[in-house]
Amino acid sequence: MPISYNPQERVFRLDTPRTTYLMGLVGSEGFLGHIYYGPSIPDDNMRYLLRLEEKPFTPDALPRERASFMDCFPFEYPAWGGGDFREPCLRVRAPGGGESCGLFYSGHRIYPGKPPLEGLPAAYGGGDVCDTLEIICRDPALDLEVTLLYTAFSDVDVLCRSVRIRNGGQTPLDLTAALSASLELDGQDLDLITLHGSWSREREIDRRPLASGKQSAYSLRGISSHQYHPFLALCQHSASQEQGLCYGMTFVYSGNFLAQAELDQFQRVQAVMGIHPDGFAWRLEPGEAFQAPEVLLTCSDQGLGGMSRSFHDLLRRHLIRGQEKHRPTLLNSWEACYFDFDHDKLLELGREAAECGVELLVVDDGWFGRRDDETTSLGDWHVNEEKLPGGLKRLGEELAELGVGLGIWVEPEMVSPDSQLFRQHPGYAMAIPGRAPTLARNQYVLDLTQKKVRDLVYNQIADVLRSAPISYVKWDMNRPLTDVYSAALPPERQGEAAHRYVLGLYEMQERLVTDFPDILLENCCSGGGRFDAGMLYYSPQIWCSDNAEAMDRLWIQEATALVYPLSSMGAHVACCPSHTNGRVTPFETRGRVSLPGCFGYELDPGKLTEAERAQIPGQLEEYRKYGPIFRDGDYYRLASFRENGYYDAFMAVSKDKAAAAVSYTQVRSRAYRRSLRLPLAGLEETALYRETESGEVRSGLGWMRGGVLFPAVQADFHSVLTVLERV
Repeated sequence: MPISYNPQERVFRLDTPRTTYLMGLVGSEGFLGHIYYGPSIPDDNMRYLLRLEEKPFTPDALPRERASFMDCFPFEYPAWGGGDFREPCLRVRAPGGGESCGLFYSGHRIYPGKPPLEGLPAAYGGGDVCDTLEIICRDPALDLEVTLLYTAFSDVDVLCRSVRIRNGGQTPLDLTAALSASLELDGQDLDLITLHGSWSREREIDRRPLASGKQSAYSLRGISSHQYHPFLALCQHSASQEQGLCYGMTFVYSGNFLAQAELDQFQRVQAVMGIHPDGFAWRLEPGEAFQAPEVLLTCSDQGLGGMSRSFHDLLRRHLIRGQEKHRPTLLNSWEACYFDFDHDKLLELGREAAECGVELLVVDDGWFGRRDDETTSLGDWHVNEEKLPGGLKRLGEELAELGVGLGIWVEPEMVSPDSQLFRQHPGYAMAIPGRAPTLARNQYVLDLTQKKVRDLVYNQIADVLRSAPISYVKWDMNRPLTDVYSAALPPERQGEAAHRYVLGLYEMQERLVTDFPDILLENCCSGGGRFDAGMLYYSPQIWCSDNAEAMDRLWIQEATALVYPLSSMGAHVACCPSHTNGRVTPFETRGRVSLPGCFGYELDPGKLTEAERAQIPGQLEEYRKYGPIFRDGDYYRLASFRENGYYDAFMAVSKDKAAAAVSYTQVRSRAYRRSLRLPLAGLEETALYRETESGEVRSGLGWMRGGVLFPAVQADFHSVLTVLERV
């Protein structure tokens, strides 16, 4: 079993294929302390790591130093008010106004499988692949019950952690912090890795030595955000892609978050993750419970690459529903024509798509209401039949005759001031009483905390989906949350509004994938502003960034792949010069950079040169033939343009190690340079592999030691695809 309890040592043990996690009970009161997390070990008797034989000892042994004990004990789930002065996972305000909480072990149970989390996305697994541990802690003064949930998998090196908090008393309690997980580590020689950015340059990697004090990534924008990402990693300073110890944490949540590491006065590290406490409060009436979202935790002694591959496997096997769905090649109308289209124009794009071998036409913004620009009609989800006579039904049927499917873009969470919905129901938009709401992109945020709002919008969109042969939906969200206030909540519960908004979003997406199981859902948030594991639970792919320019995408996709599989990334060949940065890159290179993700085009094929258009069938053939290796295989980062400034390379190896695909891009040429030797990774050492273009055969070890020679080319933005097949 992956999880066990040793009653003699009073130690809980969680094992994955390559890691061990240990917690122990201390003292007569039942403090729960973190002991060890790292590469697999056979021992349970690691309690010496709690340092209980050192001063200040436990309160049982030295009652006068209880505060000192609380200040240095590695609590598995720290609470505020008892003497632990670092970031608390739990803060509770009692009716009298004080904030203090003490958690003590009350019981536990271990069982096969993993239960769902009510109303929240979460990893899943049956009893054949995972065990779940529930440790019940109590605060007898508050009559509060806190259940710590852990799931360990037998097929992947990831632990799932979350917390459920229940008020067992007779008076209301207010949670003012309810983080999902805390991790204790020794702090010598560690680097912190976070992801930061902005619109069109999401998820840039920031690696720096961990310093004393608190260092965090966070969002208070109501979304996981372009600016920071709900992820952090702690790794040895010497750790590389394939060597060294690394710990990773990512959040299965799509709203405000805190991801924080603190190096304290004892050179310990505490890493915490959960809903950001700022602006958060949750009223727990007697008998009510609050379920915190889930954190995914991994440890790798095979460097950052091992961490990434563990996250990829967990997400593909145990979180992304619809991972097996066919990912059609598509043509999106946005950069092809923006709002300027009618039925004939879209049908012509469909003909172009069919002639090139593209499978799906996506009608982006502009098909509904009176939507001829961005100032109007969000919320009016009915087809504009002046533009599209016969509606999407006619268009879809005529596209089907060409062998092309139909997809549409929607933005269900927003409303335009100039819309029927807003004129009829102004109270459906979030606004603080007495204040004018804040516009962004000429739109307000709908109050998804209200069920009547969710139902009205969802039913409109569902009617459209039932009216036409639509097989794909792109769900967009183009602004942060401001004026966060819910007309459905009383004043004392307004701190719940931001989280209830996210719960409302999840409910709507759950309805969509349940009512329309054959539709492929792709999430988007002004590009990659909500690219997180929570959204991947509902859609197997997310639009990675509105910046589809190939060289910028090398950075964005590298950082995204630190956590997420390539199969989750929407990656398209876009117009040139780029609409985001003006750069001119070769059509072939744009295709090669997009190939590893979910492939498509953001352009009008009719405006391409003959030479460019002639490349499309070959790009589609490469995607169909070699794309599955990238999307389903094991990912290895070989070189980073972000680090070396000249070239970028990564590869994927199929799970059976029968094939490998290598993507190499020379970003900048260099004068007077010979070929570049690039050792490969992940192959079966004794197997023979043939390079498909040259026919050269070597052992896997030969390719990994000798590498591939990439010739020096006197050109910037040059890309090569190398494929190996086992003989």
